[in-house]
Amino acid sequence: MLSPTLLALCLLIISNCFMTLAWYGHLKILHDAPIWQAILFSWCIALLEYSFMIPATKLLNQHGWSLGEMKITQEVVTLMVFVPFMIFVFKQPFKLDYIWAMLCLMGCVYFVFRNQS
Repeated sequence: MLSPTLLALCLLIISNCFMTLAWYGHLKILHDAPIWQAILFSWCIALLEYSFMIPATKLLNQHGWSLGEMKITQEVVTLMVFVPFMIFVFKQPFKLDYIWAMLCLMGCVYFVFRNQS
């Protein structure tokens, strides 16, 4: 059985997959559709995102995570999901800057979590 924290992190990853699809998937899937269809498409997917995000944040909160810790973890997960999505779905070239961005986020993680007892 997964620990509550590991389960929450898995839920965050799933949530971010849906979030990325909701925010950017319409550019690929519905690129010629009217804006109202793109909005409807995105909101339907966002409902799935929230269905995973809310339990994840509740679990982390129940296990003593602060809002800052939850948010910075969310940002790290977002980058980990978004970069492969951008490269494999949208065929964007990989840039070394993505590594630098992740290292900067790791610095954020350090500062947010360092005073944890």
